[in-house]
Amino acid sequence: MFNGIEGFLVPFTSLNLVGLIALGCFVGVYMAAIPGLSVTMAVSLLISFTFAWDVFPALALMIGVYAGGVYGGARSAILLNIPGAPASVAAAFDGYPLAKQGLAGEAMGLSTTQACIGMFIGIVCLALGAPIISGFALDFAPRDYFLLAFMGLFLIGSLTEDGSVTKAMITACIGILVGLTGMDPVTGQGRLTFGSGELLGGIHFIIVMIGTFGISESLVQLQTKVKPVKQKISRVRPTFEVIKRNIPLTLRCSFIGVFIGVLPGAGGDIAALMAYDHAKRTVKDPFPKPFGQGAYQGLLAPETACTAAIGGDMTPMITLGIPGDSVTAVLIGALMVHGLRPGPMLMREQPEFFWVIVACLLIANVCLYIVGMTGIRVFSKIVEIPKAYILPMIVIMTMIGGYSIQQSVADIYWLIFFGILCYFMKRYGYPVAGVVLGVILTPIIDNNFRRGVAMEHGDVLAFFGSMFTNKIALCLIAVSILTVMFSSPQLAPLRVKLFGENYR
Repeated sequence: MFNGIEGFLVPFTSLNLVGLIALGCFVGVYMAAIPGLSVTMAVSLLISFTFAWDVFPALALMIGVYAGGVYGGARSAILLNIPGAPASVAAAFDGYPLAKQGLAGEAMGLSTTQACIGMFIGIVCLALGAPIISGFALDFAPRDYFLLAFMGLFLIGSLTEDGSVTKAMITACIGILVGLTGMDPVTGQGRLTFGSGELLGGIHFIIVMIGTFGISESLVQLQTKVKPVKQKISRVRPTFEVIKRNIPLTLRCSFIGVFIGVLPGAGGDIAALMAYDHAKRTVKDPFPKPFGQGAYQGLLAPETACTAAIGGDMTPMITLGIPGDSVTAVLIGALMVHGLRPGPMLMREQPEFFWVIVACLLIANVCLYIVGMTGIRVFSKIVEIPKAYILPMIVIMTMIGGYSIQQSVADIYWLIFFGILCYFMKRYGYPVAGVVLGVILTPIIDNNFRRGVAMEHGDVLAFFGSMFTNKIALCLIAVSILTVMFSSPQLAPLRVKLFGENYR
């Protein structure tokens, strides 16, 4: 298990590698804070930039950008209610209300601290349990990923203020329809394109995300006449009491992040939403305010899980050669460019390479804390800027970010459309995050449904029937049923009857 552990010392004995990791963290944090500029995009650009480099310096820079980028999206989510990355969607639910109360500095400090704790736990799990966890993930069949994605959709019920499952499912269905738009990956036929060639390429989920949160939030803010809140930035580090009080929740959310990260295609975005849902169900006395209004637990749970998922995402990439998310898919390509092939043979023939990655992640975690805590006081001033100045800047940044993804003017029109649509959804109490989650989960549902049916020789009934004869599938079905039961106010009497008055 510890073969090649001498590779662990390589990054620590090279100032060049440490410097590249620190530079990558800095670039990742501040790039991911700009909506539309994703960490996947940054790592992809680095492949051509580092093509002629040795493998260790190239890997060090990419890991730094990866770690910083996963965390960086929370900055704009907390300050402006515009997630810089899909994994930061859940951070906005309570992070932005905290900023509106004048606690932006403390919210970002808590976010940074919890992100580093979660990432450290994820790295430990990667180092100690990579072969075990990967073996478990290898047992997941297409039907299990199909059920896992549906379980993610059921979590949307916890995102509504009134707990309405109906409203949550409506927004999820809108997201699914958007996710299905474009060319069918199997038949090559257009789906929901209405004869438009522009729609054959589909609607990019980043466009949906920044339109949903960026444009709609700007429209909502135009209606309110609240003066900018003076931020309390005398303290940016969370108190030891806050960290200590939430240690059990931190550990649980870290393991949720690791588990979801190990599953190929899941990633930090789903992990963050599942952790937020878990916190909302298990924390009985959130403070300083209830969930959705500025609860520390509502911020620390998703931030812990999404960075813990980094260790989980790396596990199948290194041990099986299977990407855990889009960034690790790019990293696999980068390693292949440098003559390395991630997978079981790499673990057997070059085990020291695995320990180099573990060491780079640990250094990145330290750099992430330093980079994350510096600049908080300056960033906190953003929410003090008068709306007459900040809202046009937000709209312009959103437009630039949307256009930069595919250099398409059509994306700008879609961005405006989703902004207006979600503005009205917000007015009538519909959870707009459900639209984004629906778009993100649709490819997982679609691809694994097709793969599962193909494995059953085209028999759809056999595909669904197999869910009731497999232990993993039965566990996922049970969790999905419990998720619906605990998220629906209409089922409160049943919850009380089965579990007691505390579960009303």
